[in-house]
Amino acid sequence: MTSLNINGKQVDVQAEADTPLLWVLRDELQMSGTKFGCGMALCGACTVHLDGQPTRACVTPVSAAADKKITTIEAIGDSAVGKRVQAAWAEIDVPQCGYCQSGQIMAATALLKAIPKPTDKDIDQAMSGNICRCGTYPRIRAAIHKAAKA
Repeated sequence: MTSLNINGKQVDVQAEADTPLLWVLRDELQMSGTKFGCGMALCGACTVHLDGQPTRACVTPVSAAADKKITTIEAIGDSAVGKRVQAAWAEIDVPQCGYCQSGQIMAATALLKAIPKPTDKDIDQAMSGNICRCGTYPRIRAAIHKAAKA
């Protein structure tokens, strides 16, 4: 039994210590907002926050998350920054297929919490590990700038 703090709530899960956090979220807790993309921490679709830091859930063992505050896309709008990011995403109509967008929003929110007024270089650096196969990168950058100004 592992106890996790997910989106401000304590939950106990039955999972082996090396089970990826992604599968605990999706399979054990039915939280499908965090996506499986590559399984190797290369695409960013599975990004969650561990103690505020963007983290790839597909390669993070559940045991490594046990003593941390886990935030998923389901609760990112509970913070002022996350709410601004989600609003900017909707206003600019960022998603095309939408599959990568939960990871993109998680990374963008972490960026804006760390650097409230990022430059294009800051955005490119922070978002470089998040792949969008539809190529919505210009809209992603525009949405981050919009959220920073809000």
